[in-house]
Amino acid sequence: MGQRIGFVSTRFAGIDGVSLEASKWAEVLEDNGHTCFWFAGELDRNTDRCFLVPEAHFKYEQNKWINDRVFGHSGRKSSVTETIHALKSIIKIQLAEFIDTYHIDNLIAENALTIPLHLPLGIALTELIAETQIPTIAHHHDFYWERTRFSVNAVSDYLRMAFPPNLPSIKHVVINTAAQEELALRTGISSVVIPNVLDFENPPQVDEQQTLVFRESIGLSTDDILILQPTRIVQRKGIEHAIGLVESLGHDRLKLLISHEAGDEGYDYAEWLKEDARKRGVDLRLLSIHMSDPIYSHNNGADKPSLWDVYPHADFITYPSLYEGFGNAFLEAVYFKKPLLINRYATFVRDIEPWGFDLVVMDGFLTGANVQAVRDILENPVRRTEMVDHNYQVALRHYAYTGLRRWLGTLMVDIFGVA
Repeated sequence: MGQRIGFVSTRFAGIDGVSLEASKWAEVLEDNGHTCFWFAGELDRNTDRCFLVPEAHFKYEQNKWINDRVFGHSGRKSSVTETIHALKSIIKIQLAEFIDTYHIDNLIAENALTIPLHLPLGIALTELIAETQIPTIAHHHDFYWERTRFSVNAVSDYLRMAFPPNLPSIKHVVINTAAQEELALRTGISSVVIPNVLDFENPPQVDEQQTLVFRESIGLSTDDILILQPTRIVQRKGIEHAIGLVESLGHDRLKLLISHEAGDEGYDYAEWLKEDARKRGVDLRLLSIHMSDPIYSHNNGADKPSLWDVYPHADFITYPSLYEGFGNAFLEAVYFKKPLLINRYATFVRDIEPWGFDLVVMDGFLTGANVQAVRDILENPVRRTEMVDHNYQVALRHYAYTGLRRWLGTLMVDIFGVA
């Protein structure tokens, strides 16, 4: 008999990595007979299964007020502590109502017990799980110790308590082996590695008419060459290297498009990128429309463009990230059979590179050889086809839904005795 599973986070909307991975998990779980429900401060899912709590959003004003006073500071005032607990109490009541309303059997906390963007939500979850002992999978994408912005803080007591909590009813999942080791070293918590995946058993279905409409909507002509940077606009994505690549290629029909909106971590980096591109003579396009989730078919954004409308137009993908927990955009490029430039960030070197993908690889800086390799791929369709077909087959073996079904099935057996 299927279980009723409650996903919890600050946001399940759009195309950020946490929302997309949660969608993939939900798709696999529902294929196995379970039913998924959603709790967050922003939601674009089926409203019949949603529990919207604005206070749970990381951009909620009171939460932003808290973060401004605890990160980058070594001490906190009693008024901040009181505000944390007041907001925690509101969210905890809502979590209990969510569980009661939908008769939730177990929770999946998506990064809400991992990175402290919303301290009250993490503390509320921790207390509720401890008190009810509800079986929970804590799906960890980015730990606070991996981000310099959290290195100086006034909430080390809460971080030790809830990010993540060490409770007997929680099964912990991480997305790379380094995180697994660091979590055990710092907290003594054991975890399972489940990498990000895509449905490589079923190649993407491209709606040619819809993608043409999308191409026209962003002002691209038929002879433009599109270089796609399919990431959020945050500094660790290394987008300046993509600008440098386009400048070095020196083709007047090249356009560089960033697929995700700015704003999650401020707008300063986006403004700097625009100025840098202008100085270098690079035609940089920032997609200003809100993109819908292309994975989870039960959302409310079916009439909006999705990330899957962008990839078909790309002639080349840039992914020069300085750090990634795993790397969704890497898998997406392979899924759509697009060649790509990738920086050797730590997780790539350790967990992905050994499988033998055929890529243009930079090691912290862009070289002339990198630029020439990209030029050769753009000009040689035979080389391009061999490259992308090989990469698809490697990903099919290692990052398909088959593996996710197996991993999640094992977890569900551990929790309930049924897959």
